[in-house]
Amino acid sequence: MKKLFLIISLFAALGAQAQKQATDTTKKNLGDTIKKDLLTAPDTVKKLHSNPLSLVPPAAMITYGGLSFAVHPIRRIDYYIRGEVAKSSPNFHSKAESYFQFAPIVIVYGLNFAGVRGKNTFIDRTALLGLSSTILGITGLSTKHFTHRLRPNGSDYLSFPSGHTALAFMGAEFMAQEFDAKSPLYGVLAYTIATTTGVFRMYNRDHWFSDVVAGAGLGILSTKAAYLIYPAIRNWVTHGDKKADDKNTMITPMYQDGAFGLSFAKQF
Repeated sequence: MKKLFLIISLFAALGAQAQKQATDTTKKNLGDTIKKDLLTAPDTVKKLHSNPLSLVPPAAMITYGGLSFAVHPIRRIDYYIRGEVAKSSPNFHSKAESYFQFAPIVIVYGLNFAGVRGKNTFIDRTALLGLSSTILGITGLSTKHFTHRLRPNGSDYLSFPSGHTALAFMGAEFMAQEFDAKSPLYGVLAYTIATTTGVFRMYNRDHWFSDVVAGAGLGILSTKAAYLIYPAIRNWVTHGDKKADDKNTMITPMYQDGAFGLSFAKQF
C-alpha cells in the first residue's frame, strides 16, 4: 500500500499547484476534476478491457516490418518509397514530428483538465500510460539495438523500428481507449496525428517505410497490452477483491509541513 500512497500523494500535490496558478473559473473546474479523480476510489478495473482480437492488426504490422529483413519484395518497397520521397521533396526538412509524437497524450490530459472525462480516473489513466510507455521503451530500444539497421540518411544503425512513430501511435491508442465511447472522432484525430508523425519521419529520411509500419504496430500493441494486464496489477497493488466494500476504504486530504497530500486507510 505504500506504493499506492506515494503515487496518490504525488498527483495530489501536482493538482494543488495547478489550481493555484489558474484563473478563478479554471480553478473551480480543475478543482472539481481533481476532486472527483483523486478523492474517490471507484472500482474502474472491471471496466478496463481490450478485445484480444484487436491485438492482431498491430501484431501484423510488426510482422510486416520484421519480414523486410528477409523478404526482398518488402524491402524493395522501402527503397521505392525512399526514391519517390527524394524526387517529390528533395529539400524537405522539419522537426514538427518531434512535437506531433506527444500531441495525443497532451490532448488527453488537456481534455481531462477542461472537464471532459475519459474512461478512467486520473490515477488509473496515468498508470496505464506509464505501463504502456514501459512496455514500449523496453521492446523498442532492445529491438533497435538487436536489428542494427542503417537509417536512410546514414546517421546511425538505430532505424528499426521508428521510435517517434511508436510513441505517437501509443498515444493515439491511449486517446482512443479513453474517449472512443464519447465519440470515434477522438480516435480519428489521434490516429491522424500519429500517421502524420510517421510520414514526416520518412520525408526527413530518418526511417524506412517498414520502420514506420513496425513502429506504429509496436506503439498500438504496447497500449493495448497495458489495458489488458493493468487490472491485475492494480488489484495486486490495492489488494482488491471482487467483493470489496467501498465503506472499508477511506481517502482524505491532508496538509502537513507546507505540502498537500492524501491519507489512505483500508480495513482488512
